[in-house]
Amino acid sequence: MSLFTRPALPRPAPRAFARWLLVVAALVLLIVAVGGITRLTESGLSITQWKPIRGIVPPLNDAQWQEEFAGYRRIPQYAAFNAGMTLGGFKHIYFWEYLHRLLARAIGTVLALVLLVFWWRRAIPKGYGRRTVAILLLGALQGVVGWWMVASGLEYRTEVSPYRLAIHLLTALLIYGVLIWTALDLFALARRPSAQRARLTGLGTVAIATLVIQIMLGAFTAGLRAGYAFASWPLMGDRLFPAGGWNSATNALTNLTANPVVVQFVHRWWAWIAAGAVLLLARRARRSGRGPTHAVATAVVLQILLGIATLMSGVKIEIAVAHQAMAALLLAATIWAAHAVGGERAAGRVAA
Repeated sequence: MSLFTRPALPRPAPRAFARWLLVVAALVLLIVAVGGITRLTESGLSITQWKPIRGIVPPLNDAQWQEEFAGYRRIPQYAAFNAGMTLGGFKHIYFWEYLHRLLARAIGTVLALVLLVFWWRRAIPKGYGRRTVAILLLGALQGVVGWWMVASGLEYRTEVSPYRLAIHLLTALLIYGVLIWTALDLFALARRPSAQRARLTGLGTVAIATLVIQIMLGAFTAGLRAGYAFASWPLMGDRLFPAGGWNSATNALTNLTANPVVVQFVHRWWAWIAAGAVLLLARRARRSGRGPTHAVATAVVLQILLGIATLMSGVKIEIAVAHQAMAALLLAATIWAAHAVGGERAAGRVAA
């Protein structure tokens, strides 16, 4: 049968579909890492216009480069931090933001093509087409959120809003998590056609929520440059919490989300709560196999070590980006463990 001939009857291919969804998830992981580089190199505001289609083509001649550079010179960040920047310097920061946006387009394109091909081949298992379309629409929303984030730094601020940065990162990780969970459902279906979809248990929900809060605190840390506040561990300077670190002139919520000293402190110590929660989940998941348990335990250790190294190095870019990427890998391992527990629970209900 020709590749372009549509089968008369459905031919579900859950394993193949799952593998492609994991490819898309890997691209999301890559864009999270590139997003970290974009933030650390202050590249995110180098492209001052949103051109979803025409923006695929970068500047191709000197006149186009000068036009892009002129747009950057009009925003507050240029005057505050980069006055006198050369065109060569601008091209460096432009590269990272352009790559970030190009990857975003690639993710949407790959997912749309996978969905289209599997739909045409009638290979999408029943009930999974709508979920994949929902992921695709969420990806389109993420593009809007990304521009909403960038726009916050174009007129009055010298950088993007930390709140919008956190929302942008968490939306990307929501897409990432749903892709992984869906792929795991499909792998289970490929192994056993009668398999029920896994559902989040209470422990899985708590573990994932605790980890997501830690990742959100990491986004605030990056957005406020809070990682630079103290390059020591476990003390902040010579104290557990520095004198004068809490701003009594404002409320608790503002301190927790906009005070760099407090944000770094909470990010340091909430990490242990998150580690405890995901390790409890990993211990519970061991009944279903050692894979997710070992993945979570390894990722927790590496993530803690990378977090400490990021602080001690004064936020060296290579270590900080590895720390952000490992956060996404830890989330993937936690989702794997939560899915294993949820899948075991679903299998128990069927058996009962």
